[in-house]
Amino acid sequence: MTLYLPPLAQHDVRFPPVTEALDHPDGLLAIGGDLSPARLMSAYRNGIFPWFGEDDPLLWWSPSERAIIQPTEFHASRSLQKAARKSGMTVTLNQAFERVIAICAEIRGPEQTWITHEMQAAYCQLHHQGDAHSVEVWQGNTLVGGLYGVSVGAIFCGESMFSSTTNGSKFALWQFSQYFAHQGGQYIDCQMMTPHLASLGAQPWSRHTFIDALHAHRDRPIADGYPPQRLADWRIT
Repeated sequence: MTLYLPPLAQHDVRFPPVTEALDHPDGLLAIGGDLSPARLMSAYRNGIFPWFGEDDPLLWWSPSERAIIQPTEFHASRSLQKAARKSGMTVTLNQAFERVIAICAEIRGPEQTWITHEMQAAYCQLHHQGDAHSVEVWQGNTLVGGLYGVSVGAIFCGESMFSSTTNGSKFALWQFSQYFAHQGGQYIDCQMMTPHLASLGAQPWSRHTFIDALHAHRDRPIADGYPPQRLADWRIT
């Protein structure tokens, strides 16, 4: 079967309407363009994200269903809370973005990751201009978990997370959810629904519902932004 995708113009960062995304494969919307900060932010502001392999062309997606966490409804189980108190870990915000994205790529290996060197460089640019952020989990001075994503007003678009110890990524998402809610954040977009995300409180939203929420909140930044700071400290003293 032949698929037709509108190629993106090099000097125009606009995208086709997300209603034109394909049903098969679900959400595939456009091809080409580049990973410039302007194009990436145009994508996220319209419910679109890039996803492609090392040897693939640039592919842009807006799936029919999104996994959404409302930060006040993150499910921190009793066992997770107990594990946090015993962990001796520290959770921080925006203190090691480049290391977090690099590890997210490394743990999947070159055959499985979409976080190519080109993608890493592009998101590091977004981080330096204040649009992409990371959460880090530390065991002493060792980085053992984390996540990164893109802020679009009062919505945070999560991209990837990793854990090299039990509960590392859960600690990151839990503490970020608390901070985000306190600052007026509305929704965390986790892109694809999985049983793991469902266990943490994610709900499946239709594309239409997500886009409506995105348009309502994308121009309303959270109160204090994302200054580097410590979010939680479970160090045993």
